[in-house]
Amino acid sequence: MRKRLLKNLMHAPVTEAIATVDLEAVGSELRGAVTRTLGRSLAIREVDAGSCNGCELEIHALNNPLYDIERFGIRFVASPRHADALLVTGPVTHNMREALERTFAAVPAPKWVIATGDCAAGCGVFTGSYACLGAVAQVIPVDLVIRGCPPTPLSLMRGLLSLLAPQHAAQGAPMPVAPT
Repeated sequence: MRKRLLKNLMHAPVTEAIATVDLEAVGSELRGAVTRTLGRSLAIREVDAGSCNGCELEIHALNNPLYDIERFGIRFVASPRHADALLVTGPVTHNMREALERTFAAVPAPKWVIATGDCAAGCGVFTGSYACLGAVAQVIPVDLVIRGCPPTPLSLMRGLLSLLAPQHAAQGAPMPVAPT
């Protein structure tokens, strides 16, 4: 036990480095876009329509201490009645179609729908599965598609920025996002 403890104290932890400069730049632009567009924070309801949970892990990372997306004026809510946007992951399965339609109907207008990940955009690895109905756009209208398998938290932030500040996408800023 003592040997293991000393070894851990002598070696640095193995972690991924993140460009905090990009995070802070995108975050401050996101905060400004949220304030200009809504005048308050953006409330998002996340719906898993049948994914492998890879996208959910990245979405949950947005709330960890490193990204802390709430400091940029974005929060996740439990009820669709409190949401401004619907963040949908995964292909829509037959079992989730009605739940997704009901959730969409419960979000007050005006609302945005964001299809997150390759599976939500076009079924991804689930293409041809007997359990899948299809992409999110085949069930409810989609305003934005954020591609990636899974998209990184920074890609998710850039996608939200392109939704809230369309002129940012027109300025030629590189975005791993495909608006629909």
